[in-house]
Amino acid sequence: MRRTIYTDEHEQFRTLIRSLVQSEVVPHYPDWEAAGAVPKSFYRRLGELGVLGIRVPEEYGGAGVTDLRFSAVIAEELARAAVGFGGVRVHTDIVLPYLLDCASPDQLARYLPGFVSGETMTSIAITEPGTGSDMASIRTSARREGDTYVLNGAKTFITGGANSDLFLVVCRTSRAEGDRRGGLSILLVEADSPGFAVGRMLRKVGLHAQDTVELSFTDVAVPAANLLGEEGRAFEYLTGNLAQERLSIAFAACAAAEAAIEVTRRYVSERRVFGEPLSDFQNTKFVLADCHAETSAARALVDRCLASDADGDLTPVEAATAKLFCTEVQGRVVDRCVQLHGGYGYMVEYPIARLYADARVSRIYGGTSEVMRSVIAKAL
Repeated sequence: MRRTIYTDEHEQFRTLIRSLVQSEVVPHYPDWEAAGAVPKSFYRRLGELGVLGIRVPEEYGGAGVTDLRFSAVIAEELARAAVGFGGVRVHTDIVLPYLLDCASPDQLARYLPGFVSGETMTSIAITEPGTGSDMASIRTSARREGDTYVLNGAKTFITGGANSDLFLVVCRTSRAEGDRRGGLSILLVEADSPGFAVGRMLRKVGLHAQDTVELSFTDVAVPAANLLGEEGRAFEYLTGNLAQERLSIAFAACAAAEAAIEVTRRYVSERRVFGEPLSDFQNTKFVLADCHAETSAARALVDRCLASDADGDLTPVEAATAKLFCTEVQGRVVDRCVQLHGGYGYMVEYPIARLYADARVSRIYGGTSEVMRSVIAKAL
């Protein structure tokens, strides 16, 4: 299917990312997976190449691009090699919109230069033990004492947390009678703050090179100047930025499904069963044909959403639709591709095994498939 969303500039960027992945990621990726994180030096390397600052305004050292197409190129090239950049997508596609939309000029001047260079990596801390999709149940609290907030609580499943220098922490600063969503705020918490601790590295089924941790806050003194946006409006900010987050998950899922088809196509062409190439069997042909048809539909949907995002009119329902459809397609396609690999599909040294393990969480984070269905149904 011919694609029209990318310009020559995007394709030149693709060449850069593909070369970087092959020379500086693929050879080291098993070590990164064993360590459970990407080395911080690699983030500074991404900063040198301008990868982290694409969407950051020029006055802070970025390129000032306003849409997600460069991020989509990165996702496609990472999926092609079945590797990852650790917490980079959270840093550039999830945290950055909150900073650009809500941060004060002083906060932007303090944090964005380091954001661009890779010296200041960021994470967002929303999820708590026992609190997942229901953000209104957040219990981490911050009480105002003069020019300081005193922060207490715990967070879990924090992507990129082991390598982060700055955390956007969603906490409860007040309680609004009859409004569970009111009274939530976002504080910018620096990693070296007394009373703040990064807990254990969580062991996951997939995404082994993407650090995921627990956080704890014990009487952490956060300057009031580190309040992001206005007090009590966090829920509004969070829901307002979910569309781009969900679109980024959708295009990554679509890219992973396409990568699964390609590695499987190569495998079945080389693998012989009963004296014949596996690719000659009708079942193999039909399975791959079904996978291609589904993935083509997903690609058409996600490219249309990328175009809408570039035009500034992507809606939350469109993003939820793309995330639901693309991640469900990813799950089905990768599973069928593992089946075509037979026993080898269950061996971790084969790319399809990594794609399989990494795929499962895409139907959970950024809002579960069930939440996406609720968003869509409400609009209907």
